[in-house]
Amino acid sequence: MIAKTPQPPYYAVIFTSLRTKNNENDSYSNTATRMMELAHQQPGFLGVESCRQEIGITVSYWKDLESIKTWKANLEHLQAQEQGKDRWYESYRVRVAKVERDYEFEAT
Repeated sequence: MIAKTPQPPYYAVIFTSLRTKNNENDSYSNTATRMMELAHQQPGFLGVESCRQEIGITVSYWKDLESIKTWKANLEHLQAQEQGKDRWYESYRVRVAKVERDYEFEAT
């Protein structure tokens, strides 16, 4: 689903990852689901889009940089980050970008 975001400006956190070849799909899926639930509860959270094939890309949208900083420091999120480094990710990269403009198309 495409996130419904407000008019810019707002911020995007782009999390790109490569998974390890382990067999911990259940624990990974459970943690990913929990992180989505938790993110939705955070002040300043605007929406999220995510997909995974060979590479995973999750883009979360935030009202401001302070909201992103608060999310990054969330204790449960920090614990999930450590599990990711130890168990699930071969590599990842996080990028933070300011969205200056957006537009859309929707077939009728």
